Amino acid sequence: MVLNCRHVWDYISGYLDNTLDAQIRADVEKHLEHCEICSAVLDSTRNILVLTADDRVFELPVGFSERLHARLAQVMIETPTDDPESAGGTG
Repeated sequence: MVLNCRHVWDYISGYLDNTLDAQIRADVEKHLEHCEICSAVLDSTRNILVLTADDRVFELPVGFSERLHARLAQVMIETPTDDPESAGGTG
């Protein structure tokens, strides 16, 4: 099965927790081999897990959350998908 970015993002937690079905995991890995965006999302998610695992508290810059959400929304709009339903279409 060919996965698009949105499918991979749905599987990121399972991928990191090693709870995915073997075939889905292989499909995710195949996608990650050529997709820089999903590889960056995977690395970022992994880094967040490492940073939050020891209960340290980090102060984020003012407006960080708003900028993050705006950037994520922009990437979701700009990322091509093969599945019109997952693209937020009205279909």
